[in-house]
Amino acid sequence: MGRGKLRIYLGAAPGVGKTYAMLSEAHRRVERGTDCVVAFVEHHGRARTEVMLHGLEQVPRREIEYRDSVFTEMDVDAVLRRAPAVALVDELAHTNIPGSRNAKRWQDVEELLAAGIDVVSTVNIQHLESLGDVVESITGVRQRETVPDEVVRRADQIELVDMSPQALRRRMAHGNIYQPDKVDAALSNYFRPGNLTALRELALLWVADRVDEYLNAYRSEHRVSKIWGSRERIVVGLTGGPEGRTLIRRAARLAEKGAGGEVLAVYISRSDGLTGASPKELALQRTLVEDLGGTFHHVVGDDIPAALLDFARGVNATQIVLGSSRRKAWQYMFGPGVGSTVARESGPDLDVHIVTHEEAAKGRGLPVARGARLGRSRVVAGWLVGLIGPAVLALLLNSNALGLANDMLLFLAVTVAAALLGGLLPALAAAAFGSLLLNYFYTPPLHRFTVADPKNIVAIVIFVGVAVSVASVVDLAARRTHQAARLRAESEILSFLAGNVLRGETSLEELLERVRETFAMESAALLERASDVEPWTCAGRAGFGPTLERPEDADVDMPVGDHMALALTGRVLPAEDRRVLAAFAAQAAVVLDRRRLREEADQARALAEGNRIRTALLAAVSHDLRTPLAGIKAAVSSLRSDDVAWSEEDQAELLKGIEEGADRLDHLVGNLLDMSRLQTGTVTPLIREIDVDEVVPMALGGVPEDSVELDIPETLPMVAVDPGLLERAVANLVENAVKYSPPKRRVLVSASAIVDRVEIRVVDRGPGVPDEAKDRIFEPFQRYGDAPRGAGVGLGLAVARGFTESMGGTLNAEDTPGGGLTMVLSLRAAGTRPGPLPVGHDIAEPVGHDIAEPVGHDIAEPAEPERQTL
Repeated sequence: MGRGKLRIYLGAAPGVGKTYAMLSEAHRRVERGTDCVVAFVEHHGRARTEVMLHGLEQVPRREIEYRDSVFTEMDVDAVLRRAPAVALVDELAHTNIPGSRNAKRWQDVEELLAAGIDVVSTVNIQHLESLGDVVESITGVRQRETVPDEVVRRADQIELVDMSPQALRRRMAHGNIYQPDKVDAALSNYFRPGNLTALRELALLWVADRVDEYLNAYRSEHRVSKIWGSRERIVVGLTGGPEGRTLIRRAARLAEKGAGGEVLAVYISRSDGLTGASPKELALQRTLVEDLGGTFHHVVGDDIPAALLDFARGVNATQIVLGSSRRKAWQYMFGPGVGSTVARESGPDLDVHIVTHEEAAKGRGLPVARGARLGRSRVVAGWLVGLIGPAVLALLLNSNALGLANDMLLFLAVTVAAALLGGLLPALAAAAFGSLLLNYFYTPPLHRFTVADPKNIVAIVIFVGVAVSVASVVDLAARRTHQAARLRAESEILSFLAGNVLRGETSLEELLERVRETFAMESAALLERASDVEPWTCAGRAGFGPTLERPEDADVDMPVGDHMALALTGRVLPAEDRRVLAAFAAQAAVVLDRRRLREEADQARALAEGNRIRTALLAAVSHDLRTPLAGIKAAVSSLRSDDVAWSEEDQAELLKGIEEGADRLDHLVGNLLDMSRLQTGTVTPLIREIDVDEVVPMALGGVPEDSVELDIPETLPMVAVDPGLLERAVANLVENAVKYSPPKRRVLVSASAIVDRVEIRVVDRGPGVPDEAKDRIFEPFQRYGDAPRGAGVGLGLAVARGFTESMGGTLNAEDTPGGGLTMVLSLRAAGTRPGPLPVGHDIAEPVGHDIAEPVGHDIAEPAEPERQTL
């Protein structure tokens, strides 16, 4: 089953008739035989809306009790069980009552759509998340219930329900929207004519932008290159001269005459960077067009009319504004000019306006011929061969000994060489010069520019024709080669981007560096801001040079959505390069979103770990710490009681209970403090050399006598440790082992030297631990099986491993031969450098590493009771 379709009725304010339109649509669908139900519709006491509910099946709502009141919400489970073809869900931005299935109603709608149910819903423009600040500045009211713009943008259909402010206020005054006691306050506050007009404009512009997006997507999908004049877009062609400001103002006046008109100013420079434009003048013109609400674009193109028309068609422009040519009359002999060429080639879809100005006909430099396709060095070589080659060949031949046919073939070879190197113009020059030399030196009558034999005239004409044909073919081949190389490069780049999207490997900085290298720029930066009034910030940067503060300061800027832009410095890109740059910009936005989602996921994991530890700590405080406190308090209260005469034996027993409870509290609190020090990384070992037999016996003070057997040779090398931390670690290991040893079976504590390390082994004969749980027993607050709460808070082994690793050692668990568990504490011998761990001793996971199961849940089901740490 595919995903359902979403249809949204969008309104500028409450009461415009969204719900009524939705219910009318439902009645039309029911009449056509569509299975349509009302999942949730609120009529707000409006009689006409309530009447529209008659005849429609309504899914019962779910009742939720919250703060001693009962509320009703949409029952998502009931709608899913009913599985209609179409479900009506009113108020898409509504926040559900706590205890509901989802926090927001649009999340409920997402579940219905995922189940293949079509949904018809409603929303007001003020509830769109991106417009919250704008609506608050207009109405003075902050909307608490919002829906992400992307949810609405993804809708398959968006229909605007419009009503004039005057008609809406009349509906309000007649009591068709709010109850009579609320009408006066609403009319004088939120429903003021100015507020409603501004909200209406917001709704109209937002829907217009979405329609524009759909139109552009359709044109791109169907490869429509023909201009559709659905919206007035006026392109202003700038030359960098002072007349540009006049053109921009004229274009702005034209745009004001049409609703939603846009002005796009474009300056086209040549690829070799030669230009007579004043950077200061261009900066002034850019500021002017942006102040008038337009945009400024800088592209590269050697054929200025073609580049201008390509840009206009690419943005679906409807008009082009150009200034009258600044060339003098005699300069038109070199060509018709940009304005005439654009007007001739614009076609019926583009209107071209030629605007007069004070600089018209005052003169300007002539255009310089350039061979952009073949490269400067090849063009220069072609001209050298085309002009010098025929003269050198004439000197070498010096006579007509080879015959006119062979001479013509040699001159043709020089012409072909000029064509292969320099293209069309050098080949034409070589053909013309070669034909003159052939006529003068080798065609009778000699040394005169006349031809006596008509056959020689035919030969020379054929020679020139072949030369021109070869030059044209070479020039065309050079253009096709250039296009093929460019398309291959674009395909490789797009393939690279597609692969990164699938793999998610490239970081933002790496992608920006790839952008910089691909387009040979000095720097590349991704800028973003929270809203139109917020300053720009740099989300990522690659390259060198000063950091950009605004996209306008860059040589090239590519917008990504409403509040993000990819900015490049170094040079201006050709118009054809902006397509690939747009793909890079979109990918940069995706990489940035992916990085932030990863950071949020890491933060969520950290919060989850913190919550897990806090929950376990709360459990410890609520039971394990309260138990000894309760015992101490009971014993002290008994001793202070005057109603009972305690014997000396009873008093001693009560005092003993107080002492044992205090010791237990001291032990638990000590472990909690040690764990907190490990978690925060504040454990700083004071390493010094010491004998193992000086520390280990001191760690046995907390266990019963005769419960531990020591086997520590005096010949062991000294170890480099913190004595206090080592004593605490061994004490926790021994106490844990004694707790799980069978009665009358002593725990063995032995030590031995292995190469450059000393191992301390704590061996018990208890039930042991399964292999899959050996690492998990070292994590904090771990309890396995049915271990009682009073046995500890689950920190002993975690603290022991943390202290051991802080001293450069390792702590691992092994099976005891014959049954039981052996804790192996490996320490570095004094006088040795830290090196690799002994073979077979894995590095333990850091303290606090997450496990799949939550605290208190069984990890495994062993045959015998599982081990619990202190």
